[in-house]
Amino acid sequence: MSRPLPCPCAASLAAVLLALVAPGARADVALNNMFGDHMVLQQGIQNKVWGKADPGESVTVTLGGQTKTATAGADGAWHVLLDPVMEYGGPHTLVIKGKNTVTFNDVLIGEVWVCAGQSNMQWSVNQANDPDLEKAGAKFPNIRLISVPQVGTQEPQWNFTGKWQACSPETVGEFSAVGFFFGRQLHQTLGVPIGLIDNAWGGSAAEAWVKREKLAAHPTLKAIHERWLKEEANLETAKAEFEKKLAEWTAAAGKAKAEGKPEPPGKPQHPDARMTGNSRPGNIHSGVLTPSIGYGIKGAIWYQGESNAGRAYQYRELFPFMIQSWRDEWGLGDFPFYWVQLADYKAEKPEPAESDWAELREAQTMTMKKLPNTGEAVIIDSGEGKDIHPKNKQDVAKRLARWALAETYKVPAIPCRSPLYKGMEKQGSKIVLAFDNVEAKAGGWRPFDVAEPRGFAIAGADRKFVAAGAKILPDGRIEVWNDAVTEPVAVRYAWADNPVCNMYTAAGLPLTPFRTDDFPGVTADKN
Repeated sequence: MSRPLPCPCAASLAAVLLALVAPGARADVALNNMFGDHMVLQQGIQNKVWGKADPGESVTVTLGGQTKTATAGADGAWHVLLDPVMEYGGPHTLVIKGKNTVTFNDVLIGEVWVCAGQSNMQWSVNQANDPDLEKAGAKFPNIRLISVPQVGTQEPQWNFTGKWQACSPETVGEFSAVGFFFGRQLHQTLGVPIGLIDNAWGGSAAEAWVKREKLAAHPTLKAIHERWLKEEANLETAKAEFEKKLAEWTAAAGKAKAEGKPEPPGKPQHPDARMTGNSRPGNIHSGVLTPSIGYGIKGAIWYQGESNAGRAYQYRELFPFMIQSWRDEWGLGDFPFYWVQLADYKAEKPEPAESDWAELREAQTMTMKKLPNTGEAVIIDSGEGKDIHPKNKQDVAKRLARWALAETYKVPAIPCRSPLYKGMEKQGSKIVLAFDNVEAKAGGWRPFDVAEPRGFAIAGADRKFVAAGAKILPDGRIEVWNDAVTEPVAVRYAWADNPVCNMYTAAGLPLTPFRTDDFPGVTADKN
């Protein structure tokens, strides 16, 4: 059947209407959703405000007594830099005016932090310890929260769906627990408004948080990019294999159901899910991070590493590379970046054991020496063997907050640095270890539960580690030995997925897991 021809008179009328409308057609001034009612602008810096308008359109931005003007470029993009505001508080009104006017109310001047990483940062207040008590007490109208949705893409996104909210018992439940508890500690200690940006994505790999082209240009990390090029080129073949495997699994599931048995495990995942997922290099950077890069912040807190533990040696380069990339792109200098070292997890192992998680912790610790203004919250005591998502997020956040309060805000008398291995000396059949961040005047060591140190292992030239006895010396050093190892060459502490260890400072900060050797680890060749 042939379709009827359009009426000539109707076409003429449409053309006339288009001619009448077109000269007056315009795009309203629009802003990135980082800007909105209840937002927090970072105190003391030039805050960038950006958006879109018609090409060539003049846009003015007013905050308090200052007004800044910009002209939209050929792509419609514009931005201004506001003069630093030194006074905390508010509320203020932010007005953006072009051919239309956008007004944001209840704007505060405070301290803004990004809360990023994988599921242990994403884990919400509702999922942490004592959610009923935490929510009931979350009456902090000057703490403001915003979450960026999880969008995995290779195409840089200009905007996202989300808005700022004042912290309340009604709004805090789904927000990052570590982020909220961290921000609450800062708010209560400093007495200033706090803005928290949650963009964590459970299960994410660190390479997904970095620009793809930056990985491709890196001399060694380009191996990640190249591996994904092969997977992307094989996508159609993978789809065909998926259909075959899905049919086989569906048949098995149907048979199991008919026999009253549970559904078989291992349902195939469509290859497209990998393409939009949280492991593909650049996906999270383009879909989640890009819309907020440039927004005024004080710093970032990070909890990730589980997904990269199988490539821990590679993480030695990847993690500092990611941090430096963020700093370069934000344009705010070496802003504070504090992270959580991996917790104890999986079966508890009182005996020495090789461990990819131990190697990932080591890679995290190494980053402090590679980059300035960084810090590590050690939580080797806060995990759960049965659960990769420990519920105790309060202590995690406190250890992060110690770093921010002591190092960023210079609040006196707040210890933040866990003890770090400094050096060793062989004394006959014993090894004596020295440490940084353990001061006798601050109380020195305080082993937990029992008086003697636990968690040490020692090895001779055969590199076979055995459990070691340990003794705290009067000067704060620790003597380690095993009578069966007469010529020791190396010592390890808390070197396992889930070690038995008990060393703390008097301030309650755990000794950082370490090894004195550089023997090749189990992830040395897994890049």
